[in-house]
Amino acid sequence: MYGWIWRKLPGNTAEKCVTVGAMVLAILALLFFVVFPWVEPRLPWNDVTIESPSLSSPHPIGTSPP
Repeated sequence: MYGWIWRKLPGNTAEKCVTVGAMVLAILALLFFVVFPWVEPRLPWNDVTIESPSLSSPHPIGTSPP
């Protein structure tokens, strides 16, 4: 696939390298500005299951009652 793209690009080697660089930057920009922000709320990594201690607890965290 990459060989096919390289053969289809116009120009000499330097022009092809610049074109490929621009294509890579465009794809990265599309991913970072469109795809990743759209996917991020749908991922389960922010679903935290740790409960905070209740404020009415007379003992500090990590200590046991006497």
